[in-house]
Amino acid sequence: MNQTLKEAAKALKTLSIVIPVYNEKTTLEEIVARVLAVDVPLEREIILIDDGSSDGTRDVYPKIEARWPDQTFKIELQPRNMGKGAAVRKGFAMSTGDIVLIQDADLEYDPADYPQLLKPILDGKADVVYGSRFVGDAAHRVHLFWHMLGNRFLTMLSNMMTNLNLTDMETCYKVFTRPVIDSLTLISDRFTIEPELTAKIAKGRWRVYEVGISYAGRDYEEGKKITWKDGVAALWAILRFRFFG
Repeated sequence: MNQTLKEAAKALKTLSIVIPVYNEKTTLEEIVARVLAVDVPLEREIILIDDGSSDGTRDVYPKIEARWPDQTFKIELQPRNMGKGAAVRKGFAMSTGDIVLIQDADLEYDPADYPQLLKPILDGKADVVYGSRFVGDAAHRVHLFWHMLGNRFLTMLSNMMTNLNLTDMETCYKVFTRPVIDSLTLISDRFTIEPELTAKIAKGRWRVYEVGISYAGRDYEEGKKITWKDGVAALWAILRFRFFG
């Protein structure tokens, strides 16, 4: 490995964890507890972007700050529901870490996977890491069939447009080094943030790795928010960001 890359990896000291939150009053404190329970060799800042929650989630933030008084939290209360992409963009703008990781607040994704997500970056091999729900031997809750099929179709189309070979473009778990974050100009407000990020990472020719993760997907009765309409929007976004942005 290039000695310069090794030295750069050793210099990584801080991790920014960006958590978009929308109506997750029953899971928010638990996901923060799981994030803080993971042993990683980096200082952590946790950035909570509340995307206009109306279910009582906003009453949870003071409890979190009181429970972990020594932890750095940055909390932003969006004035209205603007979408996951808007929350992610805001979180990126507020982040100061050498590495930035996106974490959903709904317990579908397990922070226990952080060590394998961070390893390619800490080893100096990667600039971006995706956590795939479709590779590896970690435990997975059985997926909704049509949701899985749509995800794989969108991933395949994204790969055709970007010349990447991902298995899970729509995954929440995406990890970036600071130079990648600083290079991105993002515009998506909603779930189209996923194909936009992928397209712009590909155009930047960053080193992308993918690792297997566990997954405990919810169904719609349990609060899953993404729908077929988001799939149609993602389809258009894949083409748009390949040819026009």
